[in-house]
Amino acid sequence: MATSLTTSPAEAAAHLRRGELVAFPTETVYGLGADALQPDAVRRIFEAKGRPADNPLIVHVCRREQIKQVAARVPPAGQQLLNEFVPGPLTLILPKHDHLPSVVTAGLETVGVRIPRLSQTQSFLEACGTPVPAPSANQSGRPSPTSWEAVEDDLGGRIDCILRGGRTDAGVESTVVDCTTDPVAVLRPGAIPVESLRQVLGTVQGASPEGEAAPRSPGTRHRHYAPSARVRLVDTPSEVAPGEDHAYVGLDAPAQACALGRVHVEEDVQAYAHDLFHIFRTCDEKEIEVIYAQTVSAEGMGRALNDRLRRAAAR
Repeated sequence: MATSLTTSPAEAAAHLRRGELVAFPTETVYGLGADALQPDAVRRIFEAKGRPADNPLIVHVCRREQIKQVAARVPPAGQQLLNEFVPGPLTLILPKHDHLPSVVTAGLETVGVRIPRLSQTQSFLEACGTPVPAPSANQSGRPSPTSWEAVEDDLGGRIDCILRGGRTDAGVESTVVDCTTDPVAVLRPGAIPVESLRQVLGTVQGASPEGEAAPRSPGTRHRHYAPSARVRLVDTPSEVAPGEDHAYVGLDAPAQACALGRVHVEEDVQAYAHDLFHIFRTCDEKEIEVIYAQTVSAEGMGRALNDRLRRAAAR
C-alpha cells in the first residue's frame, strides 16, 4: 500500500470518510484515525499498529455538541473541566453511548473523548464530519510520533494517508481523567498537570489502572513509549556509564559528555517532555544501545515525563 502525504485537511478527511486510516497532527502527538461509525475501519487501526485489542481508543471530536454522539452524558465535574481546559490536551472518560461500536472502547461501557485545540486538527475533524477514534500513530510500544516523518517511519505503507503538520507542541499525550468516579481520577498524567485540575475541582484522585483487568485509559497497561535502545533511569548524571553506544538525556550535564555517543541536556522539564520521544527515535537511528534518562521532580509536567520514562524503561 502506498501512503498518501498531504497538507490538506479536506483531502485527508476524504480518505477517512472512505473507511481508510489517516494519521494527523494534534498539539500532543500525531494520531491514527478512522471513522468511529465504521467498525471495520476501526479494527484496521489495531492491525496497522499491532495494538492489543483490549486497549481502548480515545475519540476525537471538533465541537462539544459532538460529544453526545459518543457519550451518554457528561457528569458535572466533566462539565467543569470542559469549561476550563477544552479544547486542549485533556481526555475525559465518560459513560459510553449505546450506538458507539464496542471495538472503539475495547468492550468497555466508558469512552475517552477529546477535543484538540490545534487549528489544523480542528479543520480535519470538521471536514471528517464524524467522531474519530485515534491512538498515537506509531507501532504499538514504540515512542509516540511528534512529527509526520516519525509516522512515516513506523507506518508508511500500512496506512492510507498522513496529514502533514509540524513538530507537535507538547510532545506528550493528553491527560486522561475518569469522570465516572467521585472524585474524578487521573488515569494517565499528561500535558495538563494534575495541579491545574485540582485548582478547578479541588479533590482529584490518582488511580492505578495497571492492576485493572480492563483499563479505562490507553497508555497505562501495555509497554509503551520505548525505543529499541534500553532505557535506564538515573537520578543524577554521575550514574551514567561512558560508552560510544551510550546516550544521555536530562536536565543536568554529565561530567564525561565526550565519552558518550549522544548527549541531550534540556533547558527545563517542559523542553525535556517536548523533546523526549524525538530523542528516543534519534538515538535509534544512531544505533545507540543504552539511553540513560534522568528523572525529574514529580510535579507539574514532571509527573507525566516520569511516567513516560518509567514505561519506556520497563522490560
